[in-house]
Amino acid sequence: MIRKEDIAAAIDSYLHSNELFLVNITVSPQNDIEVYVDTLKGEITIDNCSAINDIIEAAFNREKEDYSLMVSSAGLDMPLMVPQQYEKFMGCQVQITLTKGGWLKGTLTGYGENGIELTTVKMEKEEGAKKKVAKSVATLYRLSEVKSCKPVVEFK
Repeated sequence: MIRKEDIAAAIDSYLHSNELFLVNITVSPQNDIEVYVDTLKGEITIDNCSAINDIIEAAFNREKEDYSLMVSSAGLDMPLMVPQQYEKFMGCQVQITLTKGGWLKGTLTGYGENGIELTTVKMEKEEGAKKKVAKSVATLYRLSEVKSCKPVVEFK
């Protein structure tokens, strides 16, 4: 069986030289390999995916061990998995799903060892005011409290 670590090592040089980063590699018991990559600058191109595919195929002989291979950019429907993705989506709208149930939408304003900071807008009535006003509230959620965090895609 082909190991994730070996695949990561095979493509590491290409990723760094093209300002890409590895998001995830999965290898099923049937050797179905999926590789997801992303970038902080610009977009992942079909040429990037093709080059990574070629590197993996050159590194692992199909005659020795058969496998299927899929290389893709990390889609907007996928949860954020690595710190670079949180950096990429800083200041953007995200939806977090909590481990205890429920979800929240807000702006990703922080990420680190301590957790994910999500800024939401709440309508609050100020003392002496007739109408409620929008207030931004930043809340830190420990990583253990967050099941997933996904970018919000809005079509206008």
